[in-house]
Amino acid sequence: MAGRTVLKEKRRAGSFFSATLVLWSVSLCFEILFDRRFELLYVVFGALFYQSANSAIRFLVSKDPLLVNTSVSLLHSTITSASVLFVLVNRWLSYGSEGIFEHSQLFGGTWPWAYAALCFSCGYFAYDQWDMLQYGLYSGWIPAILVHHLVLLICFTLALYRNVTINYLILTLICEMHSIFLHVRRLRRMAGVRDAKSVIVKVEWILNWLTFVFARFVPHILITAKLIMDASKFDKGIELPLALSGMAGMNLLNALLGMDLLSAVRKESYYQKTDHSHHE
Repeated sequence: MAGRTVLKEKRRAGSFFSATLVLWSVSLCFEILFDRRFELLYVVFGALFYQSANSAIRFLVSKDPLLVNTSVSLLHSTITSASVLFVLVNRWLSYGSEGIFEHSQLFGGTWPWAYAALCFSCGYFAYDQWDMLQYGLYSGWIPAILVHHLVLLICFTLALYRNVTINYLILTLICEMHSIFLHVRRLRRMAGVRDAKSVIVKVEWILNWLTFVFARFVPHILITAKLIMDASKFDKGIELPLALSGMAGMNLLNALLGMDLLSAVRKESYYQKTDHSHHE
């Protein structure tokens, strides 16, 4: 009985998020075809690219949906991190560091390649939402991962449609540097490498914590502080409330993620000690 209830809730959640993804797709097509926003084709290219990567991994490596999804997520984190660094370094080399974090730049400006990079990443979130729905890679009546992707799709596409806060969103994507090691950890555990005392695992954890602090936790707090400081400079509209609520959600997720990482470290250390005592 309980299993049927869980399955029913999962189907309801799947139907709801599938419908929102269809509505999002219709909206994007309308913008491209009827408003002639052809620059938004980068979103389509991004979705097709990651779907192609999914098919290639499924054909060449494994058909396990979770392994394939995680592998593509690792690819996205790597490409997005490189894209963000490229955009920032290119901006600095072209114009210097002066005024790079001024409100006019972060809100209304668009650094070279920033728009395309944001579109490409937006395409990934659409692909990933579809992949998770297709293979049931979620659980619960209100799956957190699907809600997360839906919120990102809404925020990203609204910014892309209105061509505002592009640079702000590029800065938030610095967190993908940390996501690299989250995905590496999951793939490493899938491969059966779980020795907490091995050099590979120790180095991975060091990089995981360093990037969590300096590429995710601290940058998102600084972006939130910048939004609050520049609140009076925003025009009346949904941009500031949406940005603040989005960053509040991100900071909350970061805090929960930090607690999950601490718990994971303790569990791996505990299992290592238990395994060692059994061998003795």
